[in-house]
Amino acid sequence: MLTRRGFLAAAAATPFSIGSAPKTVPTTMPLKVLLDTDIGSDIDDAVALSYLLKKPNCNLLGVTTVTGDAVNRANLVKTLCEAAGKDIPIYPGIEKPLVIEQRQLSAAQAKRLTGTPSSFPEGQAIDFMRTTIRQNPGEVTLLAVGPFTNIATLFKSDPQIPHLLKELVIMGGKFSDYPTPWGPTEWNAIVDPHATAIVFSSGVPLRAYGLDVTWQLSMTPDQVAKKFKGDKLLEIVLDWSSIWFQERELLHFHDPLAAAA
Repeated sequence: MLTRRGFLAAAAATPFSIGSAPKTVPTTMPLKVLLDTDIGSDIDDAVALSYLLKKPNCNLLGVTTVTGDAVNRANLVKTLCEAAGKDIPIYPGIEKPLVIEQRQLSAAQAKRLTGTPSSFPEGQAIDFMRTTIRQNPGEVTLLAVGPFTNIATLFKSDPQIPHLLKELVIMGGKFSDYPTPWGPTEWNAIVDPHATAIVFSSGVPLRAYGLDVTWQLSMTPDQVAKKFKGDKLLEIVLDWSSIWFQERELLHFHDPLAAAA
């Protein structure tokens, strides 16, 4: 169960870090963020995006979606951005893993969308990320909370990008023997393992929040309903969560922890 004490304790846990990831320091300057997400599968992506949209010192420069059904995932992003009154660039990204077959074909929460689907720029997600990072050298935090296909493709297409980022923050991997239902594996890492290997060997300043930490933060459906009601964005997420809770008994706060940390 998620408690305030448990959340703070987990958030304070030291993440797995490689490269020269900078320490977080208090600042009044808005943090420039690019979000790469597989929103629409696990409902926690939508919670993470809602947090970023509401965070006063977050300058969300754009959102890219990744893995199967990327356009529907982009429509989910747009729904939340419009509800927040934010005009955020949104780009559907790569739908298939670099080598293996796709294991994540659809965005289940998109079934809750109403109205006419929006159109988005096609095939431009990687160029958008590259251009944005090059225009803001050393200033952009890239937050990746889905499989790492877009990120690996970005790094391979422009090998300087890992060194032009302020840092890469990910929800992915597992770095201790803390028990989880999937043993030593973690979903974002294994959906595209070749992309994961590219990212972790790139030399990018990296903070990784693993399943062994995020698995400890969860809410029941009743807790989610109680906490989310009354918040404009989270009430949308609450509606989407009805699909998630058809097959799950808990919402785990994997991606929101990475976003908040």
